[in-house]
Amino acid sequence: MAKLYFYYSSMNAGKSSSLLQADFNYRERGMHTMVWTAKLDTRSNGRVKSRIGLESPANLYTEETDLFTVIGEAHEERALDCVLLDEAQFLTKAQVWQLSRLCDTLNIPVLCYGLRTDFQGELFPGAAILLGIADALVELKAVCWCGRKATMNLRVDGMGRPVSEGEQTEIGGNDRYVALCRMHFAAALGGDVDAVG
Repeated sequence: MAKLYFYYSSMNAGKSSSLLQADFNYRERGMHTMVWTAKLDTRSNGRVKSRIGLESPANLYTEETDLFTVIGEAHEERALDCVLLDEAQFLTKAQVWQLSRLCDTLNIPVLCYGLRTDFQGELFPGAAILLGIADALVELKAVCWCGRKATMNLRVDGMGRPVSEGEQTEIGGNDRYVALCRMHFAAALGGDVDAVG
């Protein structure tokens, strides 16, 4: 039976590079994969890109995309051995259930990669349902500047100062977010500028 996997972490843990490595491993063995990423992430331009320079073309999904139907139709044309999805935190609850149906009814493994929490320590909707129903949860490790495991994503402004309010989603990379351990995250939000690193 195929499984639904959720690989999660804070920023800079190598989620995209891990996805690209898994995709390469399938394709190297002559298997057929389908890679997806969120259209909401305007930096992607239809590609999954890692910070270490790896990248691959990807299908784009929006909140309106019926992933079960679109992927199911592609599977009918050419059997899929695996579906890999980046930026899984942006999935809707319905889309996560659609992905689980791909596993349960079409026997296609689905590997989702994404953030667990936002810049306020709150679960993203896609991450929340994945944490609830995925068959396998895998935490990828990022490192805080102090050497501890980074589990939090601190949003910073253009001057590198912590931001504690705003929309849940604001697209950005190292210019807008810093991966921190919980202790330094809380200290930074409490006004300790040195906690940012």
